[in-house]
Amino acid sequence: MFKKILIANRGEIAVRVIRACRELGIRTVAVHSDVDRESLHVRFADESVCIGPAAAVESYLNIPAIISAAEITGADAIHPGYGFLSENTHFAEVCESCHITFIGPSKDAIRKMGDKAEARKIMGDYGVPIIPGTKGCIDVNDKDLHKIAKKIGYPVLVKAKAGGGGKGMRVVQEATFLKDAIVAATTEAKAAFGNGDVYLERYLTAPRHIEVQILADGYGNVVSFPERDCSVQRRHQKLIEESPSSSISDSVRKKMGKAARLAAKAVKYRTVGTVEFLYDKKADDFFFIEMNTRIQVEHPVTEMVTGVDLIKEQIRTAAGEKLPFSSDDVQIRHHAMECRINAEDPERNFMPSPGKITQLILPGGPGVRVDTHIYQGYTIPSYYDSLMAKLIVATRYGAGGGREHTIRRMARALNEFTVDGVKTTIPFHREVMAHDAFMNGDVTTDFIEKHLALQPVH
Repeated sequence: MFKKILIANRGEIAVRVIRACRELGIRTVAVHSDVDRESLHVRFADESVCIGPAAAVESYLNIPAIISAAEITGADAIHPGYGFLSENTHFAEVCESCHITFIGPSKDAIRKMGDKAEARKIMGDYGVPIIPGTKGCIDVNDKDLHKIAKKIGYPVLVKAKAGGGGKGMRVVQEATFLKDAIVAATTEAKAAFGNGDVYLERYLTAPRHIEVQILADGYGNVVSFPERDCSVQRRHQKLIEESPSSSISDSVRKKMGKAARLAAKAVKYRTVGTVEFLYDKKADDFFFIEMNTRIQVEHPVTEMVTGVDLIKEQIRTAAGEKLPFSSDDVQIRHHAMECRINAEDPERNFMPSPGKITQLILPGGPGVRVDTHIYQGYTIPSYYDSLMAKLIVATRYGAGGGREHTIRRMARALNEFTVDGVKTTIPFHREVMAHDAFMNGDVTTDFIEKHLALQPVH
């Protein structure tokens, strides 16, 4: 087992990793920018190293500074969390060359699954169902462009092969707008990821966004977990996640798990990851869209459902341990739901709201978990992602529990959650929990546009 792990991240995920390390008896090193000196992950870690100014490119994306911090402190492994360098093939390669274990997949797996066009091809070759689309990237000047799109079937989605978070994506309803959409998506993708390559795939109208958590060791064993439903989104950014999904049957659940394990084995995957699908309820069919080669923001949902500590297992497999359980051993014990609490103003189109937290009251009680790095008096900086906390609740699955009880518990916890000094998305989440469509499980990826006018909430 590792003796010391450096966490190349910040915020709640850095705190989460530090807690897992402490329970495993592993010392930790926090890296931080100069504006994060008072952050909770710096306080909780055994050691800390300042790696640069506030701008992420000069600190949390500064590979030489992070590697130097690991070498100076004697860390034998680096946990990248999510975001920043977590899916950076060069960073994984540098760690390997410096004899520091990268707690994540191999650089080859990151490269293959990070290139969405290549990932589609690999999945198709291995029999994982994929959405109809181009086999590779397309050129706006291709003379057969309109024929290709027509064969796929409108509406089509122009999608960047690199990156994520909704960047470099455009929905095209008819041929007239195809070229303009490709140019816009290409420009946006190049600015966001340094790679403007895009491809086409059929755009499914109002599907469910379902993802399957996987965990793999270095011996070819892959475990899949019960699915998470991430259909409540805004501009392809997930806002609420729950498990199990209210929309799929046990037979579909088994098929999705099998497809996710097959996807992992196709690239000889190791560590935690998430295989994402779109589910067409009318056709009762699902399609692979991408794989995230890192721990997900919403991983606590799966932990609450199954009782498995994914971060600990991720560290153990990275250290060379064999998985002690199989997919058949994983049971749905609870129904769980997560709300991402962001420092954003829902009344102003979710504009970021950095600033000092003047009052903070965290919810509690049975089945309530809060993963956060904030505290009263903490100043949320304007340089990074606006995620300030994850509120996760769970109830016993089956008789006396389930989805309805979970929604009531979440509503209660949201009413207790008090943050003054900055605007938050808590009022938005309260509105969702009280909406009839959400309570009835009528949730697809267009839920917000279809059901919420996003009027001022009080």
